[in-house]
Amino acid sequence: MNPTHPPLLATHDVFNQAPELVDYNLYAHNSALQEAVAREGASLAKQTHDWLLERGGELGGRQMLEWAAQANKSPPTLKLFDNGGNRRDEVEFHPTYHELMSYLKRHGASAGPWANPVAGAHVRRAALYLLYAEIEDGTLCPTTMTYAVVPAIVRDRPLAEEWLPRIYSLDYDKRFLPAAQKRGVTLGMGLTEKQGGSDVRANTSRAELISGREYSIVGHKWFFSAPMCDAFLILAHSPGGLSCFFLPRWTPDGRLNDIRIQRLKDKMGDKSNAGSEVEFWGARAWLVGEEGRGVPTILEMGTYCRLDCALGTAGLIRQATSQALHHAHYRSAFGKLLIAQPLMKNVLADLAIESEAATALAMRLARAFDAQTDEAESLLRRVLTPAAKYWICKRGPAVGGEAMEVLGGNGFIEEGVMARIYRQMPLNSIWEGSGNVMCLDVLRAMGKRPRCLEVLAAEVAPALGRDARFDTFVGKLKNGLSDAQHIETRARQLTQDIALAVQGALLMQFAPDYVAEAFCASRLAESSFGGGSFGNLPGNSNFDALLKRAWPQ
Repeated sequence: MNPTHPPLLATHDVFNQAPELVDYNLYAHNSALQEAVAREGASLAKQTHDWLLERGGELGGRQMLEWAAQANKSPPTLKLFDNGGNRRDEVEFHPTYHELMSYLKRHGASAGPWANPVAGAHVRRAALYLLYAEIEDGTLCPTTMTYAVVPAIVRDRPLAEEWLPRIYSLDYDKRFLPAAQKRGVTLGMGLTEKQGGSDVRANTSRAELISGREYSIVGHKWFFSAPMCDAFLILAHSPGGLSCFFLPRWTPDGRLNDIRIQRLKDKMGDKSNAGSEVEFWGARAWLVGEEGRGVPTILEMGTYCRLDCALGTAGLIRQATSQALHHAHYRSAFGKLLIAQPLMKNVLADLAIESEAATALAMRLARAFDAQTDEAESLLRRVLTPAAKYWICKRGPAVGGEAMEVLGGNGFIEEGVMARIYRQMPLNSIWEGSGNVMCLDVLRAMGKRPRCLEVLAAEVAPALGRDARFDTFVGKLKNGLSDAQHIETRARQLTQDIALAVQGALLMQFAPDYVAEAFCASRLAESSFGGGSFGNLPGNSNFDALLKRAWPQ
């Protein structure tokens, strides 16, 4: 042996590292989601289960994961002009972005429930949305907006007749052409201006009547997400007040509409999606609804976007939890696998409970969107949508941070998915109304529709009498909601407690006893943090059962 070339040192061997989490079925591994689909999915439940098994295998496959990584590592670029110096205002994407968009469109994520409005259609879409959110979220933005725009334009016969067939199409057409020349379209929205944010009544964009319902728009939008959509709903001030307008990228005569992209946002997360700032220099648009009724018109679209914020974050929470559980089954420390360490068991089981509670609440909310003509479900939807969005989205960053800590340094680097998940988490709290806006909307719902309180009470009533901690928690919530003094300053606590009460009721009725017991002990009991830091489950919790349910091997 040549002494100048020593044998390979043991330190060069790679061991005690978790393999990449790939080529597994997202749906088959998610017991809580499977049960929610069976519970909430009406007559489509069995068919949906089989369909989701196929989608779960595709989404957990290497191809989808690689596409997601590539789309986020190669953000969109802006092409303002063509070679001749003419304005183009076009955004170019990595090819994998288009593959991902095509997948969503093909499987009905953008308009399936509207194109085929059968019982359980919104639940079916919700389950797919939640699964897909585990993989790639930037493509969900235009998908959500396309889904959400339908209720706003369906009442406008000329718009509906021309545009709904294109929206309902399962074909994704990436070409930058007038909509009449395309096989399918996506739609977006533009509300936020520099000076206004959530206060859209402070908007300064103006609309001048051309003729009939056609207007000329002059102004700007500070956040104009997915600017390559084929048309947008926007708000602008018309002579009759703040109004909603349908703004296509191309005018009916085949010319580029005067929507000038100023720049693309350099965002913390959501890298595959293009966020932009735009100016309107006499862009042509068509009135949707009545003049001066722009906010109520577009708020219906916002309601569906808020549902997707809750679903998307529930999916992110699930993937973060899955990554932590997977890692813990392979990584050893101090002579034992992490999954066998008592304190790590507590942390992981707590994350699993948070994921199951988020999934249960988001899917229950989706069922309320299926029951379009049921008054009680409509009232529940009105109060529960902002509450679910608020609480699930608030818990997302906490879950992401804790799961990243389980992976340690491996979770903090860009080679895996944890860093991308963590950066994505805060977006859904901001999009379509930040935390305070959601909480004030909960109060507004109950103030304008007192029956919301009755419907909410009826929702949690079947779980009463099963656990004293739950009964006490619900009693205090009812007292808090009936106490008008300082109610606005307490809106966050009340909104959080509404979400926790409904989560608790769902888990106590439908989850195994050990899940409901741990939830009540850690979220509802007097001594709990109401969903504070993770790893604080009581020592007598059934950790092994909780972990096996969350991550079946």
